[in-house]
Amino acid sequence: MGGSEPADTPRARPKRIRPAPKPLKWRRAPWFGLAFIALVAGILNALGVGKPRPAASAPAPVIETPAPRAVVPAVVPGWQAVAGQVGSYAYDVPPDWQPAPDTQQSWAGAGIRLITSAFLGRNACGRAPLGGAGVTTEPVADPEAAARKAATDLTTAAYGGTLEAEPGTDAEITKADGTKAPARVVVAQVMPGTGECAAKHALVAAMGFGSGAGASGVVVAYADSDRAGGSVRDDLLRIVRSYRFVPNPTTPPR
Repeated sequence: MGGSEPADTPRARPKRIRPAPKPLKWRRAPWFGLAFIALVAGILNALGVGKPRPAASAPAPVIETPAPRAVVPAVVPGWQAVAGQVGSYAYDVPPDWQPAPDTQQSWAGAGIRLITSAFLGRNACGRAPLGGAGVTTEPVADPEAAARKAATDLTTAAYGGTLEAEPGTDAEITKADGTKAPARVVVAQVMPGTGECAAKHALVAAMGFGSGAGASGVVVAYADSDRAGGSVRDDLLRIVRSYRFVPNPTTPPR
């Protein structure tokens, strides 16, 4: 979305039947999943990393186009930023990725959904991309445990296979006030299940952060490591480590 550790290997292994990956559903955030998005925003604010905004003088009119998104510069040279609706947080992706911040990722029957999305090779096989990234929350106070849970849930949902998670590593995020907060990064090696678009190998990187408030924010990036290029591991790690909170986002006029 820790990793699984094999027990003592028997002399003859039974044939393992892996569940097939669930189809990815893309939804436009302004019209679907608003309750989930509000929940994510509420938890992030509860962690002390959100930023209060002045109340509007009058109710906003109902319109058919999404509100203008905040403009946030990338911090990784040559990359592009993917920002939340009001620009209070952002992460960066490589130039060959497609930012899709209005899109929510979900999988049928899965326990994970991602908002503020980006994709690599979108529609590479039907509706399945070569990779993706997004933000979620986990009801776990410990950042590493939250990252492992998100990596596990995403592996089950997107790949239908098994994973081996590496030991967690230290990281940090920049809060809106410029201070640093601790975070933990988990990388999982994935052996996908069978299927028309199944990869031979995939990688999932997840960075969890929080303040012991009973929940953690998690930014997740995943990709087919066979077809996503030789730099996929470094790219996924830079994606999740680039996550930060933005002090003064700029929102263009309507």
